[in-house]
Amino acid sequence: PQRIMVSLDAVGNTTKAVTKGFAIGSAVIAAVALFASFIETAAGELDLEIVDRLRGVFDLPELQINVADPKIFIGLLIGGAVPFLFSALAIRAVGRTAGVVVQEVRKQFADGKIMKGEKQPEYGPVIDICTEASLRELATPALLAVLTPVVIGFGINFLALGAFLAAVILVGQLMANYLSNAGGAWDNAKKYIEDGHHGGKGSDPYRAAVIADTVGDPFKDTAGPALNPLIKVMNLVSLLILPAVISLRDNDGARFSIAAAALVVLIGAVVFSSRQPSGISTTPEPAAAATPVR
Repeated sequence: PQRIMVSLDAVGNTTKAVTKGFAIGSAVIAAVALFASFIETAAGELDLEIVDRLRGVFDLPELQINVADPKIFIGLLIGGAVPFLFSALAIRAVGRTAGVVVQEVRKQFADGKIMKGEKQPEYGPVIDICTEASLRELATPALLAVLTPVVIGFGINFLALGAFLAAVILVGQLMANYLSNAGGAWDNAKKYIEDGHHGGKGSDPYRAAVIADTVGDPFKDTAGPALNPLIKVMNLVSLLILPAVISLRDNDGARFSIAAAALVVLIGAVVFSSRQPSGISTTPEPAAAATPVR
């Protein structure tokens, strides 16, 4: 039965990776539709007249996103970098929370009474740690998704914001596919070695596979699926702020003030997140606190 369950688990991981591909595809389709709405909204705010009714507003020279323009190219570069920063924040958050959980488990097992059956483990603190961390660690990625379009739109212009969105859609969907597939592959590799291949449990390949699976789990379960809402949220925020971005395009004082305020909040959130401790202490428990288990 255990071998059957392991095989079914491997099939489930593969199925999850495939279905996540469909989810990513649906997110991209929605993002492309929102991007088209972005261009049409820009045309409406600029009071542009449609010349070719078949092509609509997409051939108007005022709406062409020319990457040869340095300002637009900057937006493109930032858009390509955001999915990587978002994924890094999500993966680091998982690692920090896991470290805090490990410390709590070590503390409960330190006196040896749980192993002897003299007391039951306390599950509440672990649940509290995971719940609080899931809410706290969500703040920085959420601010990244909401404030980055504000910085680009008000700090540069709406065309740079369009290039930013195009890069987020392109890089984000590729990154999401990579994370989901790589994480599932590493998880299945560990199960494959557990079945006796390449030396089985206890071998060097198995130790390497365990480490790979430790990285693969946040890849396929956290960072990969989270990129789908990132793409959608950034497109929605850009679509909502576009009228204000265009109306303030000649008011440098107002738009630069908005961009600077958003940038300060965003940088502060990222710096605060990066300075959080890992949660895993390398200091060994005192020998007197541990009771040998026979």
